[in-house]
Amino acid sequence: MKNVVKLLAAFMAIGTLVSCEPQEDRDSLPALSLKPSDININVTSNGNMVTMTNATEDIIPYWSYVDANGNDLGHSNKNENQVTFPFAGTYTVNFTAFTRGGRVDAAPVEVNIEQNDDSYFSSPEWQMLTNGVEGKTWVLDMSGPIGWAGFDFPYNESGADYWNWFPDYAGNEWVMENKNWGEMTFDLNGGYNTSVTQTALTTNSQTTKAGTYSYDVANHTLLFNSGVEMLHGGDYYQDVSNWSKVNVVEITDTSLRLSVVRDQDRAGQSPCQIVYHFKPKE
Repeated sequence: MKNVVKLLAAFMAIGTLVSCEPQEDRDSLPALSLKPSDININVTSNGNMVTMTNATEDIIPYWSYVDANGNDLGHSNKNENQVTFPFAGTYTVNFTAFTRGGRVDAAPVEVNIEQNDDSYFSSPEWQMLTNGVEGKTWVLDMSGPIGWAGFDFPYNESGADYWNWFPDYAGNEWVMENKNWGEMTFDLNGGYNTSVTQTALTTNSQTTKAGTYSYDVANHTLLFNSGVEMLHGGDYYQDVSNWSKVNVVEITDTSLRLSVVRDQDRAGQSPCQIVYHFKPKE
């Protein structure tokens, strides 16, 4: 495998991880008086794979699943789902049937996973990001912390698209104060654990938030959960509406480039990607 993995830099949904409770289309359902005992669902496990099936008719299904600590792991509005729980432990699957008249909750289903599925983390990118169980801490590389790019970056590098150039990180150290902006840590110690310590813009005061994350290796996206946001620096917070859903633009053992979408800057310029460069904490 090449030492540097350059990845697709267009935001893509992470499937069932970002589904939400339905707020529309209930009026199209038939009038239905539903009791919890009427809900027909089945939850089975085969190793680390959990299959969730809904056979209740004329409803909008809503699944959610959490780990033993109550950390939110995902959601889905599909009738059938297959989800991998790679860590041993006890998980809870919740199901809600949305009807024309409201919602009905089924009894939670507990699922016991007996052992870890190490093959799930076979991609070298997991080790690059987390250093496995031991964990890995990343800080902003202040020799060139930030750049801007179009949504098709890093492809079409011939420059046919105005926004399609490799950001001049080395020349952009001036865009933010050279200070300790904090750090973010990822590990696989019994779960997808993350914590981010963020330094305030105008002071050196810091806040730390801990939660979970999901890393979609196939689609090259990283999602912070439980109110955690990506480590950042500079006066760009208000230009970006979502600091939790992140593109993994580049990853190696020693370099990590993550991007967020700048919706529109204060000068009214077009949306683009803001790409941050991180390095392992010494």
